[in-house]
This record gives sequence, structure tokens and C-alpha cells, in this order.
Amino acid sequence: MNISVNYSGDYNQLLTSELESKLKAIHKGIHTKSAEGAEYLGWVDWPSTINQEFLEDIKETAKHIRSTSDVLVVIGIGGSYLGSKAVIEALSTPFKKQTDLEVIFAGHLVSGEYLKELITYLDNKEVTLNIISKSGTTTEPAIAFRFLQQYMEKRYGDQATSRIFVTTDEEKGALRSLAIEKGYRRFVVPGNIGGRYSVFTAVGLLPIAAAGYDIEKLINGAKIAEQEFGVFDTKSNSAIQYAVIRNHLYNTGYPVEIMATFDEKLTYVQEWWKQLFGESEGKEGKGIFPASVLYSTDLHSLGQYIQDGKRMLFESFLMVKSVPSDLMVFEAENNGDELNYLSGLSLHEFNMACHEATATAHLDGGVPQLTITIEQLDEQHIGHLLYFYMMACAFSSYLLDINPFDQPGVEDYKTNIFKILKKPGY
Repeated sequence: MNISVNYSGDYNQLLTSELESKLKAIHKGIHTKSAEGAEYLGWVDWPSTINQEFLEDIKETAKHIRSTSDVLVVIGIGGSYLGSKAVIEALSTPFKKQTDLEVIFAGHLVSGEYLKELITYLDNKEVTLNIISKSGTTTEPAIAFRFLQQYMEKRYGDQATSRIFVTTDEEKGALRSLAIEKGYRRFVVPGNIGGRYSVFTAVGLLPIAAAGYDIEKLINGAKIAEQEFGVFDTKSNSAIQYAVIRNHLYNTGYPVEIMATFDEKLTYVQEWWKQLFGESEGKEGKGIFPASVLYSTDLHSLGQYIQDGKRMLFESFLMVKSVPSDLMVFEAENNGDELNYLSGLSLHEFNMACHEATATAHLDGGVPQLTITIEQLDEQHIGHLLYFYMMACAFSSYLLDINPFDQPGVEDYKTNIFKILKKPGY
């Protein structure tokens, strides 16, 4: 497996002896778990140390959910839902089969209309809930769970207990206490892995397995990445390369990164990536602002700004070499649309050509860029890709002398809303 990083500049010129020394120290700090925020570096060797019995338990639980339910509602916000949503969307076909278990997400927004419509939608389907929260008191998912728990208890009575699964802290928290009181089946959010790094734990694995995807292959991809990016080599370690290029561009006046993809199935990988880098780096007045675009769609909207707007951003393309199915342009008798010149070209090949054309145009317009390429979209390659981004994010943050694993700014809005709504103690 391979993730290639192609940069529009000269990568080798960026590698000063001073930078090499700092990167080596960062690498050592990450892999000896002695860097700042070390208490949250559990994700680094999680893929290689994951318990097979735990994986079997997840798979058996997922099999049970699939056999008893039409819908799994996953309640969570931020890292509690974005990882599983990213993987499921990346692996799904655009139009799902009616026989598949449907995974629906709630608790990632506060909307009475959404919850009312969701409950109405669930009425003629068999339902399972998976509530994901370390504390159980995060406001948005807690609100959703209050309504959905009530719905399940009214509809299923005592049987609701077997249809509600809790993923929470092993030792403390309101959700853990509730699960014990009610007898809900529990899965653990590891204490040494933060939410945005938790996709390979039960947080991500249970919904992904329930959706019908192979979590063994997903973990294997991450395991290969763990071994690959565990080797310190600034010339071949693509996670380090990506971090170095980002840091150089940031330091030379480009504080905004736009991730661009030509595959709509990757839009939630983009959303997961935005949380990963935004929450990890955006502190102390520092950090690259992560944004995203979907091409060709956004070439007809934001593409104008990227081409001719303020020179403050750089572009990182996420490209997939091969696709599972495709269409080829055919020759029409009446060439009214003037497309016969494309005859024999597949639509994937069109997107590859569009990438080349877009990259050239934007580079000529003064937009630095890099392209990250993976072979295909399957469980193993997605696992490899997500681990790549997590490792690159850790390096990127440490290059800015930032702790990648806290999010003090997020707490500010929470404190303010508690004051506004007069929560006891605030």
C-alpha cells in the first residue's frame, strides 16, 4: 500500500538540518509517548495492539444489530460520529439497497424538526440506538438521546434495553452510570484516545461493522500505516512530508488549506479531516484553517475565488487511482452537445484530466498545491488513509509547538451557553 504526496515546489529544499532535528525529536516523542499531550497518544499503536477478542465482540454485536434492525441510529457529535460517517460514506454506493441496514446519525446538531422527522421515519422500522459520549453530558447528543431514549422505551418497553448500546468512558461519567442502571450493553472509549483520533476504537468500529463493512481490513490498513509511518525517514515517510509541506506554506503566508476531491463519496472524509486538523492545530493564535471543495461542482462556484482571489490559500488534492465501476462516453449520431471528441473516454479518466487541468490553472494563478493519491476506496485503503492523516496532524501540530490533543476553545462556547441558559453552577 502506498500514499504518494506530490508537491508543486521542491520538497528537498525544505529539509534544513534544523528542521530534520526537530522532526526527529517529534517522531521520538510520539512513538515513546513522551511528547506534550502524551496521555492521549494511545492511538499511535492502537491498530497493532488491538485485542482480537474485542474485534470479534464488535462483529458479533454488529451481526446481531443487522439481524434485528432496519435502522441503527448513532448519536454523537464531533469525533463521536465523523469517523464512522466518513468511512461509511466512502464505502457506500450512491443508491443503497433496501435490504441494507441503514445507519442514521443524530445528536450532531440541535433541531426539533430533524428529531421529529427522524422519530416519524423510525415508526415503521425496527430500530437500535448507539449513543456515543465519554461523559454523557455533552449537550447536543444528550438532548437527542433524551428524546430517542424516551421513544425507544415507549415503543419497545422492557425490550428497549437490548436495543440501546452505549459507548462511553470505562470508569466514570453520567452515561456510564446510566448504562449500568438501565442494563445497557457498554463499549469503551479508551481514556488515552481523544474523540477525533477514535475512529479505530468502538466509537467508529461498531457503526462501521453494523453498516456491513469489514473492520478487520480497516484495522489492517491502519496497522500497515502504523508500521510504515513509524519509520523516521523524511524522504519516504509521506505523513512527515505532508506535515513539512503544510508547515512551510503556513510560514510563507498561506494560512488556509483547501482539500479538493473529485469523488463525492469522500466528502465526509473531508469533514472528518477538517475537525482533525482544525481542533488539533487551531490554538494560541496559530494554525492552518482547513476548508474543502468538491470538484467539478465547486469549480463552477468557489473555483473562481481559488483561481483569482486573495493569495492566502494552498490546495491539497485527494485523488483515488481506480474506481469500482465507471461509464465510457459513447459516440452519438447527432453530436449536438459536441461531446463526440470524448468518445472512448471513461468518466474517471475525465476527472483525472480535470484534476490535471485544474491543478495547472490554479498553480499558474499562484496557488501552491500538493496531491495525495491512494490506490482505491476499500476498507484497507481507507484505514491506511485515516491513520496517515492522524500521524501527519500530530507532526503538523508539534511543528507549531501546539498540543494536538486538547481543545480549550471549544469549552468557551459551552461555558457561555450554560450561562445563557442558566445551567446550575454557571
